Amino acid sequence: MPDTPDAAPGALAAPRFRDKPVSFVRRSGRMSDGQERAWAELSPTYLLDAPRDAAATSVLPGSTIDPAVVWGRRAPLVVEIGSGQGHAIVHAASTTPDRDFLAVEVFKAGLARTMLDADRAGVQNLRLVEANAPEVLEHLLPAASAAEVWVFFPDPWHKNKHTKRRLVAPDFAPLAARVLASDGTLRLATDWEDYARQMRDVLDASPLFARAFAGEWADRFEGRVMTAFERKGIRAGRAIRDLAYRRVDG
Repeated sequence: MPDTPDAAPGALAAPRFRDKPVSFVRRSGRMSDGQERAWAELSPTYLLDAPRDAAATSVLPGSTIDPAVVWGRRAPLVVEIGSGQGHAIVHAASTTPDRDFLAVEVFKAGLARTMLDADRAGVQNLRLVEANAPEVLEHLLPAASAAEVWVFFPDPWHKNKHTKRRLVAPDFAPLAARVLASDGTLRLATDWEDYARQMRDVLDASPLFARAFAGEWADRFEGRVMTAFERKGIRAGRAIRDLAYRRVDG
């Protein structure tokens, strides 16, 4: 860390930490040999450089990218938060070549798997970033740069003492709204009923969003492939809840 401005010569600044809990716990799981090779060989093509702030997955303020430079064209941008193993976003990128895609994930093994599958599928319109999603929305992406933001099966943090870690809380709505273009779409899905209701309450209360569905819940998003998270929820007898909101001028 750099010295503080008024520190004595040679004195180190006190360590800085995030002032809010994050929606994940990073674990130092070992990558397979194939994932290690994918990271070494494919990250120059797929992985965005995110200058860091206080933490390993933070984004330094002022590090905003230019999507037209990153993707080499101007096309509608779709951002998936918590892309996991990348099954949904690799499928979407490979079947929708007229759109660009950004996968946001903090787990290195998942990013490596995503790059490996993207390379095998010949996907060229996908980029990845290893970073805390709220900081990507606040700092890395330009305002009004995304056509859609996806949040599919985020960690539910279902214990009462952990719900403060949930991603979709009141302070998430303005961050998502910031990067969405006018009439852009925020899509969400979860298999935890109380989290689904929290998501809906948060976004219903935001003047920056309007429902893009009729009734209690949105229809299942056809562009979302079935992943292990969704299958697990179905096997456990949990209902899959979809939500969709339109960005409005507030």
